[in-house]
Amino acid sequence: MTTQEILTKYNTIAVFGMSGNPTKAAYEVPEFMMKNGYKIIPINLVEKEILGKEVYHSIMDVPDKIEILDVFRPSQEALDVVKQAIERKKAKGDIDVIWLQLGIYNDEAKELAEQNGIEFVQNKCLKIEYNSQIKD
Repeated sequence: MTTQEILTKYNTIAVFGMSGNPTKAAYEVPEFMMKNGYKIIPINLVEKEILGKEVYHSIMDVPDKIEILDVFRPSQEALDVVKQAIERKKAKGDIDVIWLQLGIYNDEAKELAEQNGIEFVQNKCLKIEYNSQIKD
């Protein structure tokens, strides 16, 4: 599936590692996506609220359906995030796509995700892809 197809098909994005700091990409990118009609679900270990939304402390804590899991964590943490996502997919049947933001990549995580039926995008920014492929 292309990034354009992903951004057209799915609307709910859980952001793993979303920041409460407006100067960081992990805040700015989800804010941009939210302003363009996507439902954003923040996942962060310390924050309580970001962009007026309740923050969840783990992937499993999110009560809503997750379509895209957008990851803002270092590349070396991606495999662990994918393992958590697979656990959730097995338990709740959601998470269609794992998206590692620009500069984040992990081929082992990609292989594991794909083996478990999850689309995988790495080293790409949601905002850049949206601007280049969706926005007129």
